[in-house]
Amino acid sequence: MNAPTDRLAPPSSARALQALDSAHFLHPFTDHQALAAKGARVITHAEGIWIWDADGHRILDGMSGLWCVNAGYGRRELADAAHRQMLTLPFYNTFFQTTTEPPVRLAARLSELAPPVDGRRFTHVFFTSSGSEANDTNVRLVRRYWDLMGQPQRKVIISRWNAYHGSTVAAASLGGMRAMHEQGDLPIPGIEHIQQPYYWDLRESGETPEAFGVRAARWLEEKILEIGPEKVAAFIAEPVQGAGGVIIPPATYWPEIQRIVDRYGILLISDEVICAFGRLGHWFAYEKFGIKPDLVTFAKAVTSGYVPLGGVLVNERVAQVLCAGGEFTHGYTYSGHPVACAVALANLELMEREALPQRVREDTAPYLAQRFAALADHPLVGVAETCGMVAGLILVRDKATLGRFPEEWAVGMTCRAHCFDTGVVMRAVGDRMIIAPPLIMTRADIDTMIDLIWRALDATLADLQRQGRWAPAVS
Repeated sequence: MNAPTDRLAPPSSARALQALDSAHFLHPFTDHQALAAKGARVITHAEGIWIWDADGHRILDGMSGLWCVNAGYGRRELADAAHRQMLTLPFYNTFFQTTTEPPVRLAARLSELAPPVDGRRFTHVFFTSSGSEANDTNVRLVRRYWDLMGQPQRKVIISRWNAYHGSTVAAASLGGMRAMHEQGDLPIPGIEHIQQPYYWDLRESGETPEAFGVRAARWLEEKILEIGPEKVAAFIAEPVQGAGGVIIPPATYWPEIQRIVDRYGILLISDEVICAFGRLGHWFAYEKFGIKPDLVTFAKAVTSGYVPLGGVLVNERVAQVLCAGGEFTHGYTYSGHPVACAVALANLELMEREALPQRVREDTAPYLAQRFAALADHPLVGVAETCGMVAGLILVRDKATLGRFPEEWAVGMTCRAHCFDTGVVMRAVGDRMIIAPPLIMTRADIDTMIDLIWRALDATLADLQRQGRWAPAVS
């Protein structure tokens, strides 16, 4: 299928946009000198699982925009929901004892969708405009909770290295991205980190995934005892680390984490900005892993990325204390924005009507696991693993030892460029190549995606061979 010509920017227009982009637009997480030298890729439109650039290239979006377009592009019902709400009430704030209908209905709907834990429901929702704002809110919620519980000394929040929880000051502190910390004198006080449960990098010789999962979880207990249990407020973690490279913990990890937080009475925050709304085959990932969180961070796919919206689900254990504690001096102008909430309601209805979480769980995710695992047969791939509709593979020089390429060779970024040239979006995180495709994918779409990825891997291998860099590392 070719892109409709009336939806393509003429080459002259695309070049002009690139010039304006370089002159005025500060992109997130970007080396702007490098970008200016090549020019930004101008995306003009999208439909289903495909995006088109200004040069007419059709590209399979293997990253769902940025982990968010779960329902796919071009869903008229979502655009119609925004249009109706804009004509009815485009905005009003929820300060000053005032409310509007969409956030009320959305909060109730999310409370219905979120499975109870230990008989306690997620009775309340705090709305934000992003996952970063939601995790900033979590810092305030957690510390306010312990103040009201008469334990104000409980302020420390423990996270993991290589975790991503956003890029605002508090959220970036919660995250474990060292490059972000170096540019902002972060983390702020009261944030501590433990190692991530990355079996392929941190396992000991002969250690099974099951044994490693328990050992990795116990790093949390060691940190709690080091700090002092009476000072620890919460542990925050992504069920599956996303931006860190699709780090899938062993099956033994989360049960042991749950035992530890229960033993020391600390709050558990499940950051599901990526994992919620069907991505792992359930409305919320804590259900898949048997986690019992007190707070759940969400954003991205709640609207399938069509408009910005985020928030925090608050379990009644915490909500009862907060609601009885007087004024909570925290909020945003756009908390519960009516247009965003109206789109979210339409998106959740669409996902339920099309049974997307069930479809992922019972059909497309098992098929993706089967097809993605076959990529491990490629000479460049050491490990290929999936969890629901996220997947990651490791590029290696030596398949037997998982010997890696030198970091300065940037083999992942080379592969990423070949993915675009081949016609598929795949993200590079160091030597890991990752995907999180739209949930509307069919088995035929998955076949197409795997074929495109294989071709990109072939092109990367050919590059390494031309450069004289393809020789398995000496064991």
